[in-house]
Amino acid sequence: MSFSLTPKTLPLSSSSSLSSPSSLFPFPGITSPPFLKSSFNPTPNRRPFIAPSIKAALSTSQPPDLQSSKSDLAAQLRVEILSESLPFIQKFRGKTIVVKYGGAAMKSPDLQASVINDLVLLSCVGLRPVFVHGGGPEINHWLGRFGLQPNFLNGLRVTDHSTMEIVTMVLVGKVNKHLVSLINKAGGTAVGLSGMDGRLLTARPNPNSAQLGFVGDVARVDPSILRPLIDNNHIPVIASVASDETGQSYNINADTVAGELAAALSAEKLILLTDIAGILENREDPASLVKEIDIKGVKKMEDDGKIAGGMIPKVNCCVRSLAQGVKTASIIDGRLPHSLLLEILTDEGAGTMITG
Repeated sequence: MSFSLTPKTLPLSSSSSLSSPSSLFPFPGITSPPFLKSSFNPTPNRRPFIAPSIKAALSTSQPPDLQSSKSDLAAQLRVEILSESLPFIQKFRGKTIVVKYGGAAMKSPDLQASVINDLVLLSCVGLRPVFVHGGGPEINHWLGRFGLQPNFLNGLRVTDHSTMEIVTMVLVGKVNKHLVSLINKAGGTAVGLSGMDGRLLTARPNPNSAQLGFVGDVARVDPSILRPLIDNNHIPVIASVASDETGQSYNINADTVAGELAAALSAEKLILLTDIAGILENREDPASLVKEIDIKGVKKMEDDGKIAGGMIPKVNCCVRSLAQGVKTASIIDGRLPHSLLLEILTDEGAGTMITG
């Protein structure tokens, strides 16, 4: 005879249930991490992150007392989850991680909430996150409202004087402060900055500035303004615009900004959130994900034409940061809920990790 446990309530909340894994996670206001979700909804090619004792608790052949088993099972799940995450927390505690936020995770309210909650959780358990963002879709929206047409050249936004004004307005004044507000609401303490503040970034014109306009590269990084914020458990949120020595503003690719900041801060890890699974052995086959690769392997894939298009600047950004002392760099799938926690707090990861 087999028994199926479907308790309707838990002692901690009248609305909690085992059909909602997030209710079992002991951080108020923060959605459950993916290694809890995976035990209920395992995804293809990803090992369910569940301890043997939890499996035993869920597959018991003895008829338990239903009233007492509710709290016992909930408590067991909580303890096992925290126990499994401990080695990862110990590994990264006190270490700086730089996260570039963009793509689908920026467009979907649900994914946005997932990323923000993950970021705050990581900060709560002792990591030191730095959050870098662009804001392409929002820029396009406001260009349209002003009657301007977005133009791109080789994946980079053509930025004339009028477009640069809107880019600054949207990234610094709107997107940045919105993200700061969301992080603070979730329980973190965020501080919004741009590359202009405190001379954090000094820009220089892109080599193709004649065609691209005010599109820049990072000439210099001075992280002095960031260190006291990070040391006091604040989360810097940085918009990817900066000025040159004359005060002229430039629009800079957010991946580039994240990579240069990671190097300047001697970060433990650089994470780029993207709209694809990561580096693929076969670009036409999403199942051919390369989970881990070193710089030599990346260069070989580039030579073989397996890394192309928009992935090239992301990979080059990672390689450059690794060459400057960052320990690992990951290109992860921002379409996955809780992709940050998957990447940092599990062995499975959420994309491709590049090592030096």
